[in-house]
Amino acid sequence: METLYILINCDLGSEVDIINELTKIPEVKEVRGTYGIYDIFVKLQSDSSAGLENIITHKVRRISKIRSTVTLTPILSQGGR
Repeated sequence: METLYILINCDLGSEVDIINELTKIPEVKEVRGTYGIYDIFVKLQSDSSAGLENIITHKVRRISKIRSTVTLTPILSQGGR
């Protein structure tokens, strides 16, 4: 199982609509509105990295009113949980 995290900036006031759209994507395992520089945090999981790339490119980034995304890939060799 591959996991990525996405930080999203969106148009002011569109957070709830975007969160609702993201929850319709089965690979989205967690989505939260956040305070600070980014507006939304997303945890995404799929069986392959190619599947994750496809979801980010063709589903997440095409949601209306998303201005930008930052994708974070965990470094598994550093441990953590």
